[in-house]
Amino acid sequence: MKNKILVTGGAGYIGSHTCIALHEAGYDIVVYDNLSNSSREAINRVSTLIGQPISFIKGDIRDTESLKQVFSTHNFFGVIHFAGLKAVGESVAKPLLYYNNNVSGTINLLEVMAAHNVKNLVFSSSATVYGDPDTLPIDETAPRSCTNPYGQSKLAVEHILEDLAVSDDEWNLIALRYFNPVGAHPSGQVGEDPNDIPNNLMPYISQVAVGKLDKLSIFGNDYSTVDGTGVRDFIHVTDLAQGHVAALSYLEQARSPEKNNIDKTSVNKKGSVGFLPINLGTGKGTSVLELLQVFTEVTGKPIPYQFVDRRAGDIASCYASADKAKTLLGWQANLSITDMCQDTWRWQSMSPDGYAIT
Repeated sequence: MKNKILVTGGAGYIGSHTCIALHEAGYDIVVYDNLSNSSREAINRVSTLIGQPISFIKGDIRDTESLKQVFSTHNFFGVIHFAGLKAVGESVAKPLLYYNNNVSGTINLLEVMAAHNVKNLVFSSSATVYGDPDTLPIDETAPRSCTNPYGQSKLAVEHILEDLAVSDDEWNLIALRYFNPVGAHPSGQVGEDPNDIPNNLMPYISQVAVGKLDKLSIFGNDYSTVDGTGVRDFIHVTDLAQGHVAALSYLEQARSPEKNNIDKTSVNKKGSVGFLPINLGTGKGTSVLELLQVFTEVTGKPIPYQFVDRRAGDIASCYASADKAKTLLGWQANLSITDMCQDTWRWQSMSPDGYAIT
């Protein structure tokens, strides 16, 4: 068994898939989640898939005493930090909630980590930190700016991590900037289960296909793109999960860069990487209508849709340069848009009500 990892928000969409990937890579994991926008059933299903129970603790990252107890009980190598609220519209309506949970909660986590000398962190960041990009594809040197409190909370945490790395050169802080995660585990047992009406495109499409929603609303058809609809870099969630395993492996190997053939320019004399932002994406853009066409071809389900006004803050195109992930981590996305649609539909059709227990 490899090092022990704390996975905050491990019952969520990306967290649950990453738990599977971590187990397959030999890591010992402890999940810490307050279940505010996730389900205990996700962890139950992950446990079934991996063939053993997962150590699960219900707790909030803002609860200092609870976190102290967890770190006192376990000897962690590091933390993968998913715990956070993520709905853009809700963040506009409730900005204080987002700053309190996403920013203050992360500060609390970092303070407890420091007190227990656990200084390896993989942070769940977002491509929203790039705002409306000047050039495409977007690499990690692009200017950062945000158009909503959700994005601002991610960017604020990145700034905190940067300052922390400057203040103490023993920290290893990788910020993985996700583009647009979609798909589900190929078993169909684990997937995206949004509360209420989905905020993201793929679960909205799949819920129309399964009959839970009447039709898809496409926000804007007058962008300067291939067909007028927004273009995004969709990445399969299992590829994304493997990116976290690669990031952890990199932090382990960075302790001995010569031995492990690590790029020494990104590691200091203490074997620390400081603050290291890395994009996780495919490097390819797909429009809303293109995604819809593939989903219809894969499932045989026609998806009724209507065009509505653009959403405030939406941008025309956003896709990654993933060269840094390939060079440093040896990681690249392997699964196609077809794979993403097939796995989403398998999950949705097998679990039409998500994780709800009936």
